[in-house]
Amino acid sequence: MAHAIVEYSANLEEKIDLKGLVDEVHDACIKTGVFPLSGMRTRAARRETYKIADGNLDACFVHLQLKLGPGREEAIKKKAMEEIFESLTLYVKSLYDTSPVALSIEIFELPPVLRINKHNLNNYIAKSQD
Repeated sequence: MAHAIVEYSANLEEKIDLKGLVDEVHDACIKTGVFPLSGMRTRAARRETYKIADGNLDACFVHLQLKLGPGREEAIKKKAMEEIFESLTLYVKSLYDTSPVALSIEIFELPPVLRINKHNLNNYIAKSQD
């Protein structure tokens, strides 16, 4: 199980393709080989109210939160995080090179006793691959 939440400043919508950003993050997570396809969820969360650094209205941010189920070694999580961050960085490179941008990523490991989940996605994934 892994949920990727792409939190971003509202002014980013006029600067990059956000659907493309969600796709990029989702694909990067899958490419690590650490997260199962059926457990992967990626979504974007627009932030209307924010202030970045000195308040420059052109400044924007992307903060990626990865919420994971337990059981992965620290080194594996760190490597996956670095690979995903590299993909994010490459995706926004042209913007980063020309505008004030803040990028960040963090991982939260969810204790198994404090979460419940259920899905039937494996059945549908198997059917779509037939």
